[in-house]
Parts: sequence; structure tokens; C-alpha cells
Amino acid sequence: MSTDGDASGAAGVRGRRALRLAIGTAICLATSFGLGWPIPMVAPVMGAFVLASFDRPLPAKSGVGLALVAMLATGSGLLIVPFLRHYPFSGVLMTGLGLFLAFRQGLRGGNSLVGTLLAAGLTMISVAGTVDIGLAVTVIAALVKGLLLAVAVLAHCYWLIPEPAKRPAAPRGPAVSVHDANWMALRSALVVMPTVLLALGDPAAYMPILMKAVSLGRQSCTMARGAALELIGSTLLGGLLAILFWWALGLFVHLWMFFLWMLLFALLLARKLFAGPSARLSPGFWLNTLVTLIILLGQSVEDSAAGKDVYHAFAVRMGLFIGVTLYACLMLRLLDQRPRGSSRVRPST
Repeated sequence: MSTDGDASGAAGVRGRRALRLAIGTAICLATSFGLGWPIPMVAPVMGAFVLASFDRPLPAKSGVGLALVAMLATGSGLLIVPFLRHYPFSGVLMTGLGLFLAFRQGLRGGNSLVGTLLAAGLTMISVAGTVDIGLAVTVIAALVKGLLLAVAVLAHCYWLIPEPAKRPAAPRGPAVSVHDANWMALRSALVVMPTVLLALGDPAAYMPILMKAVSLGRQSCTMARGAALELIGSTLLGGLLAILFWWALGLFVHLWMFFLWMLLFALLLARKLFAGPSARLSPGFWLNTLVTLIILLGQSVEDSAAGKDVYHAFAVRMGLFIGVTLYACLMLRLLDQRPRGSSRVRPST
């Protein structure tokens, strides 16, 4: 009887987290697009990462500290800009090393969200800075504002949907061994680097592809051997959902409908993300699907506002997403050909 009660309580907690993630992501999306923030898709992506990473609200001091860490982490990309401009080979090597260290610290028990922000700074900021420092500062501002909004929304969602009283903190999984952390951090860095080289030619056009590559690198850190097909599956599912979302939004174009449709789609994915131990697919699969949906949809809205051909741009962008994901699958396949005996990576949201 107590076992049934514990299972029911755990399911209730997971359901609350799913509802918070859906509401929080939709609020971040409506706020960033409604206020006309630059690169508005960043805020809901940050919201999804924050609400999936933390199982309780952050104190005000911790939230401010996280924002400062984010500013320093993303701003670190500015240090590589002079090398990418004047010594490209050295700059690319420094970017690769930075990505390796960023992913490694998350695997060794560090904050995976900070590692993701550091990876975003090393890629998006440094690449944008090769063309225009103003563009790099705009990207930094978008990332920091998106994170601050996500932290505020996290607290609001826990006030709106509180946790059961005296619920113990979720146990943290064990850190990966040094050998496995090095190997998987290298694998994740190799997943992201070709997109960095591609984006150096046209940073503004390839910014969404860089966001997708960083998301793939984060997901590949938490994947077990042989699960590379989850990468392409989540990308294709995210693209399909983006098409359905765009069609549904076209029935009645309004910011409130944008919010409500995002709430519905995010809730469907969040229920799978927090399904618990019985889930067939990893939490990273569903989180990457949601991030892919947000990036594709947000960029399509921006293309429509700019008067571009939305369908052609979507087809090109989706093709690039699939190409980047297939390359990531190839890297996972090739680098998984190592001696057996490594520990399994703990699943992480």
C-alpha cells in the first residue's frame, strides 16, 4: 500500500514539474516576442533548460549569482574573437578546447546549465564577434536577459504550482569517471565544432544552427552507447511539431494564441520528459525535441516579420539541422568504437 502511495506521489511531483515547464516556457516565449527582444527565441530556450534542470526555485541571491556567472561565461567568447580574426587556426583550437572543458565540467558533477551557457558563449559570441562586436554584445544581452527571465519565471511557476510539503531534494546522480568524462566531452566538442566553422562564414544566418549544435552537444553528453539515433529522432520530431505548430498558429495569428499553442505543445513534450524510469526514451530526447521546435518556430516567426519566404527558409534550415544531426550521429558511432567497460552516463534533463 505504501509502495502505491509512493509511486502516486512521485507521479504527482513529475506532473507538477511538467506543468511548470510548459507554463514557464510559454511565458518566456510570449514575453520575449511580445516585448520585441533581439533574438527572441533565446528566452524560451533558456526557460526550457532552467525549468528542466532545477527541481525547486532559486533564492534571489542564487538567481543573481547565476546571472553573473552566465554573463562571465557567455562573455568569455569575446576573448577568442581577436584570435579568430587574426589567427584563425589558433582561435579554432581555443574554441574546441573551451568546448571540451565546458562539457567536461558538467559531466564531472558541475552545473550542466553553466556548461551549456559557457558552450554557447564560446560558439555564438565568438563567431558573432568576428563580424561585429555589436552583434556579439546583442547575443550576450539576449542570453543573459533570457536567463534572468527564466529564473524569475521558475520562481513564479513554483508559487503558482507549489510542491508537496516536506518533499526531500531529488538525489543527484553520481559523477562520471574521469576517463569517461574526457571521452564524452571530446565527443560533444567534435559534435559542435563543424557548425562553428560553418557559421564563421555568415554568423547572423547560422545563429539558430549554432544553438541547435550546442543543444546536440549537451544531449550527446548524457547519451548511452548505441543511442545515437535519438539525436536524429528528436530533430525530426521537433521539425514535424514545428510544422504543425505553424499551421495551427496560422488559424488565428495573435500573441495570446502563440502563448496558448506553445503551452499545449510544451506540455505534451514535458509529460514525456518527466515520465520517470518507465520512459522508453531519455529525457534528453524530449528536451532536444522541445528546443528544436522553439528554434525552428521562433526563426520562422522572425522570417515572416521580415517579409522573407518562410517555407523556403524553413526547408533550408531544417536541412541544415538534419545535416548537423547526422554528423553528430556519425561522431557518436565512430567514437563509441572503444573498449567496453565504461560506466553508463546518468540521464539528465
